[in-house]
Amino acid sequence: MINSTQVPYFILSAYFDTGLFKYLCFMIVMSLYVLIVGSNLLLIVVICMNRSLHEPMYLFLCSLFVNELVGSSGLFPFLLVQILSDSHTVSAPLCFLQIFCLYSYVNVQFCNLAVMSYDRYLAICCPLQYNTRMTCNKAVIFIAVLWFYSCVKVLITLSLSIRLTFCGNILNSLNCSNYLVVKLACSDTEVNNIYGLFGVVLTILVPLLPILFSYMRILRVCFSGSKQTRQKAVSTCTPHLTSLLNFSFGCCFEIIQSRFDMTGVPRALRIFLSLYFLIIQPLLNPIMFGLQMSKIRNTCKRILCYKMLTCYKDTM
Repeated sequence: MINSTQVPYFILSAYFDTGLFKYLCFMIVMSLYVLIVGSNLLLIVVICMNRSLHEPMYLFLCSLFVNELVGSSGLFPFLLVQILSDSHTVSAPLCFLQIFCLYSYVNVQFCNLAVMSYDRYLAICCPLQYNTRMTCNKAVIFIAVLWFYSCVKVLITLSLSIRLTFCGNILNSLNCSNYLVVKLACSDTEVNNIYGLFGVVLTILVPLLPILFSYMRILRVCFSGSKQTRQKAVSTCTPHLTSLLNFSFGCCFEIIQSRFDMTGVPRALRIFLSLYFLIIQPLLNPIMFGLQMSKIRNTCKRILCYKMLTCYKDTM
């Protein structure tokens, strides 16, 4: 029995030998990472540099895109190293750092989507009061609170896990998971289990309440309002609802495959389900919000046209 601070490394047993195909896998994963970083970074720059986009809705989107960069950077560089490695091990400090990044990403994402749903409720149900009830200063406070709340919550989870003693160091996963780390413990994990259950409730229930409240009010306005109101609500809420449902399903996939026996499911499908919410969500959101939000779309077009015109003049 060894203390967690003395555990030199954890072994990730979900990787398997792919031979020369590992280089193909490396290129695919690298391409996805570059695409995610490029698309999210582009929209962050567009929102920050354009004063017309300095509005609460776009500030929340900027927070969402920053969080996706954090989550992707917590997974992809690690994944790329493991794909090329012959011994799939990770040092204990790096493992806990990855847990912090990925768990913070999940918590911030849910809270950010909850705040965005409240913002959409104010825009649709209280349009005349929107500019006074949701200002940029209030949006910044919301963003600061949700990031602080999420990081503190995850830090408490990690502090409880680091104190444990372990009887093994093999994780049946592609990346570090706090749930799997706690399962290796020899010491008493009652506090971890209680706080883990409490943490899941907080992660789901705290964002769920404003989401349900907001969409119940939005639906009420849609059913009692005009056709124009319904069209505005649909165009405004579709990207947010799609993002919310996609992320929720992805998290459900991860919970199911990590906590239940999935030996009857093909390994490739298990791997895809375990990484779904960390890959598809950061890919989907920039495309969805970038195409749906006319201000972002038009700003991107102006930037591209300006760049093309500048390049053309330089060649003349």
